[in-house]
This record gives sequence, C-alpha cells and structure tokens, in this order.
Amino acid sequence: PRPTPAPHQEPSVLPEPLRGPAFSSYAPEDVGWLLQDLSDTRLEAPTEEREEAIQSGGAHYAESLPVEYQPSAAYQALFTAALDASAARIARAVGTVTETVLAERGPRPVLVSLARAGTPVGVLMRHWARLRHGLDLPHYAVSIVRGRGIDATALRWLAAHHDPADVVFVDGWTGKGAITRELAAAISAFEESSGISGFDPEIAVLADPGGCVRTYGTREDFLIPSACLNSTVSGLISRTVLRADLVGPDDFHGAKFYRELAEADVSGDFLAAVSARFDEVADEVDAAAKELSAADRAPTWEGWAAVERISEEYGIHDVNLVKPGVGETTRVLLRRVPWKILARRGAGADLQHIRLLAEQRGVPVEEVDDLPYSCVGLIHPRYTRGATGADGKAVQGA
Repeated sequence: PRPTPAPHQEPSVLPEPLRGPAFSSYAPEDVGWLLQDLSDTRLEAPTEEREEAIQSGGAHYAESLPVEYQPSAAYQALFTAALDASAARIARAVGTVTETVLAERGPRPVLVSLARAGTPVGVLMRHWARLRHGLDLPHYAVSIVRGRGIDATALRWLAAHHDPADVVFVDGWTGKGAITRELAAAISAFEESSGISGFDPEIAVLADPGGCVRTYGTREDFLIPSACLNSTVSGLISRTVLRADLVGPDDFHGAKFYRELAEADVSGDFLAAVSARFDEVADEVDAAAKELSAADRAPTWEGWAAVERISEEYGIHDVNLVKPGVGETTRVLLRRVPWKILARRGAGADLQHIRLLAEQRGVPVEEVDDLPYSCVGLIHPRYTRGATGADGKAVQGA
C-alpha cells in the first residue's frame, strides 16, 4: 500500500516539477526536474575564490557553482568524434540496463535520475522503453549532494505521487562508488525521519567499472561522451545547489538554467545520435540482458580497493584525490589540478581525448598494468583546494 504522507507533507504544499522549455532544453515529457529555479541568483564564483571559501570557513561545494567550462572548437570537435565512435556502444548499454530494470523492477518503473550526470541517461532509458516496448515511463531528476544526502522534499513528492517501490534511481557511471554509498545512507536516514518507506537505494547505471552496483549496462570502462561536457549536454542545467538561505525545509534543492548557452547546446544531438542506433543493437541487447539475468552481479567493490591501493602506492594518502574511470579522469583534466594520469597498458582509442587533454595541460600519462579501469586521474596532492572530501568540504592540502 502507498504510504500516507504526514499532514504537513500533503502533496498540495509540495512544489511541482519544472519542465522544458521553461526550465531545461529537454522536451517537457522527457524529464520533470524536482528542483527550484535559481537562474536569476548569482551563484558562480571564480575557482580560486570558491575554493578559498571552501577551505577557510568549511563552506560546502554545493553552496556555490563553478564557472561553466566553455569548450574550445577543438574540444567540441573531440566530443563530436567521441560521440560518433561510441554511440552504438552507449545504445547497447542503454538497452541492456533498461531491459534489466524492466525485467527486475516491474513493468512500469519510475525513473529518477541523479542530477545532473544521470539525467541524459534517464532520458535515453525512457526513449528505449518507448521505442522497444511502447511504454511511457515517468522520469524525474533529483539532487543528491555529497555529505548532505538526497533532497528529502523530492522524495516526499515522489512518495505522494508514485509508489516508492516503483522508483529506480539512475546515474551515468560509477567511479569508486561514493554516490552509491551516499544514496544508501541518505535513503535510510530519510525513511527513519519521515516514516515513508519502500524506496530501493540501488542505482542503475550505464557503466559500472568500479563493480559497485547490480544493475548496469556494462562493466567496461569506456567513454560516455556526456562526461566530456557540463550543462551543454545536460539540458543546459547547472550542478545542483544547496544553501540554507535559498533552500528551505519544504523546498527542492536549486539549480540554474543556462539559457544563454543555447547556441552551444548539444543535449539533443547526444540523445539523437544514441537513439539512432537503438534498432541496430536490439539483438545484441537481448543477448546481453539474458546473459546478465543469469550472471552473478553482486558488487565486488573492486574499484574502491584499487583506489585505496593507488592512493597509498603513490604517496597520496587520500582516496578523494584519486578519480577512477574515463569519465572522472576527463573531469580532472578539465576542472582540477591534475598531477598525473594512469592509463591501462593497451587501452587505445578510448583514451585519445585523455591523451590530448593531458598533452595540452602538460600532465604525464603513465602506462600501468593491473588496473580495473581504463585510466585513473590523480589530483595534485599539493593543490587540494578544489578536492572535496566525503563530507563535501575541502580536503586540507598536503
């Protein structure tokens, strides 16, 4: 039976989801954002100033936004090439994870993506279900913040409008599994405080190279091109913001809609390129989903173990400065102070853009054996201002 919300949690007082084109460049039916629109609030701060605030007063990374990285023409071309090269592989992973969810989580799952990296994946899963099965799955995006948990107002909204047991949380990929752990702890805390139960904290992802989840499209570590860009591949939506003066106890977490970046928006291109390959991969998806249904998919946490080993081996002594996997390594090169890149020996074409970015930034790439990931980005242990720890606050510099 559906849990009854407490009197002050009646659906009538809960905010309504935001939808495109008023908020995001996605079609209104593709995603409802359980967020509040902070587009008119100045939240961006220069990296140094932002990190200084995180360092000095223990400000949280989710209280401000970094200035959005604007890709050069060369980097934009690299994204286009990466998308072209990997569209079929992504389509296979989208199909496989969607079929697994439909088979194991009931015929009418409610997709709830973790904003913002999970949102393009949730939209693609929705497209697959519609194209292959004629299903019109509800899809929402919610905010989860490291160290602060998931948006409790969004969970109350979901419980008031859907059966929590139908909710399937969706993300893009796993790194070392920090968000997997964060979500499980956050759902448990929410159920205890709200009296609402039934949510399954398991995350469905496209790629699980870290071996942290049971529901995935692949465990291969390959580039998902949406990891290369920021808002311009995620419906022009910023990272989510949680600040006490902007977000009250009954408000959704906030985010901005960057309408001014419309000309650089490739969100629709990304969806179209992957969806165009759905038909051709259908047979492979059926085979892969059948194989997975019979396989032992228990999380191995192999990635977390590798990260701990690398952290000690390289004298870093802090897992937060070790960013495993192609997606996370790309982000280190774009947004942080990289120290070096570890690349699995023989990992070829998938790492072309990594090698290009590393060369541009003068970062050495070290070929190594025995890596469960294609590559690992190491943040400079002497420049840790931008490295946020498990609680979302800055790690103190070495």
